[in-house]
Amino acid sequence: METVECLRVRQRGDSAEITYKPPSSTATHSDRGVIAKQETNVQLAGTDQAGAANALLAAVGMVELVRVEKARTTYRHPDRDSTAVSIDLVAGVGAFVETEILDPDSDGAAAHLEDIEQAIGISANPIVRLPYRDLVMRAQTAV
Repeated sequence: METVECLRVRQRGDSAEITYKPPSSTATHSDRGVIAKQETNVQLAGTDQAGAANALLAAVGMVELVRVEKARTTYRHPDRDSTAVSIDLVAGVGAFVETEILDPDSDGAAAHLEDIEQAIGISANPIVRLPYRDLVMRAQTAV
């Protein structure tokens, strides 16, 4: 929880994957609130494999911390495949906008991110630094 490290099984539509997000640190967060870290994703053969993946994780001692259910609508710039803006509706928590730039140059990505957020009018909104996992857990304990 302290490092915001994450191992998850994700199902969406007719696909499933296992994702590992490494720990966060001062090196992964810019002073402008941009998070830049490499995820590792393993595509599963289909959604029916998600159950097997969860069973495997349980067999090696992992426990499900929380289940995050969200609906996501993603928009991509027609000239920039590496740029996406997503609107997430997270069950029990609320609505969020996530702007993602896939670029090895984190400084260039941060500048581009700021331009996009200015253009769509969300730059004045507060940045939510907690992952959905933590937001859902907080909402569940508040009930």
